[in-house]
Amino acid sequence: MSLFIILLGGDLVATPRLAAQIGGGRVIAADSGIRHAATLGVEPELWVGDFDSAVAADFNAFPGVPRQTFPAAKDKTDGELAVDIALSRGASRLMLVGAFGGRRADHAFLHLTLALSLAERGVEVMLSSGAQEGVPLPPGEAAFDLASGTLFSVLCFSDLTALSLHGADWPLHCVDVPFGSSLTISNRVAGALKASLGGGRALIVAQIEE
Repeated sequence: MSLFIILLGGDLVATPRLAAQIGGGRVIAADSGIRHAATLGVEPELWVGDFDSAVAADFNAFPGVPRQTFPAAKDKTDGELAVDIALSRGASRLMLVGAFGGRRADHAFLHLTLALSLAERGVEVMLSSGAQEGVPLPPGEAAFDLASGTLFSVLCFSDLTALSLHGADWPLHCVDVPFGSSLTISNRVAGALKASLGGGRALIVAQIEE
């Protein structure tokens, strides 16, 4: 499977776990996300965007990286454009790095919904800041590589039906969760976390302590 790393402009904490996750991946930077390349020790194969968030130091740090420039007046964010290009280059797995935090809450929210949309299209996707990870939870069964004791939440983007959580301090067994409920916020992994979902749109966000 072809892994592409999309560097976005949110927060980033470089960790051994994140370094292992991005190993061997091809890298595309979206506008100010280029700043994370040096932190992660990677060089993007492409830098895309309108470059309204980039500064002179960003251009000086990676003068040899090819750029694809888009107008400021456009119908997609720089991050979504970078994702589209990665898919056109054969990506079957995506890591959206720098997907959380930053100055733009609207962009951070878009990254969550974009990840869900990609998952529904059959693309394996993870969001990460190093300190936080997000993974879509599609209908069906899933297992998660999270250490025991890890704090996690299930974010609901619709009503959920038949949600079950196993390997958690507060397990759930075939529970319907209404949209807007806080029932699935602030749980902890207890052993090996597994989940199953009957229907709805949801995403698991975990706090990574390393």
